[in-house]
Amino acid sequence: MKAIAALALAAAAATLSAPAAAQFAKSEDAIKYRQGALFVMGQHFSRLGAMANGRVPFDAKAAQENADVVADMAKLPWAGFGAGTEGGKANAAIWKEQAKFKEHSDKLEAESVKLAAAAKTGSLDNLKTAFGSAANSCKACHDAYRNK
Repeated sequence: MKAIAALALAAAAATLSAPAAAQFAKSEDAIKYRQGALFVMGQHFSRLGAMANGRVPFDAKAAQENADVVADMAKLPWAGFGAGTEGGKANAAIWKEQAKFKEHSDKLEAESVKLAAAAKTGSLDNLKTAFGSAANSCKACHDAYRNK
């Protein structure tokens, strides 16, 4: 699991320096890319949420692994929001309010790093606190920029 995430991160990092138009042949490719990155991140985030909310037993090793994937994946989807890539579940406001959208993406990345650090402590209480902050950053962006 970590190897796949690391490989995906390496591949995406190699393309992040190129303009979005050069990364994706069609806008549909950008939409699929960002949706895929957000889906994987969401799957691992949900596993952490299940632990933080007591739906499954806390497993410090699994929490750390999942939080590391979330932190890595949180860096990826933004390349898929370039000019001319409107569509999918993304609200058109993203392209009208790029500075505000970037604030949201930066916040998610920062909160994901804090989540990974909290998971490394092996403390459920630390995980719960960091999970709540990261979840709030996800919700704020979804509320502002995701079509219902």
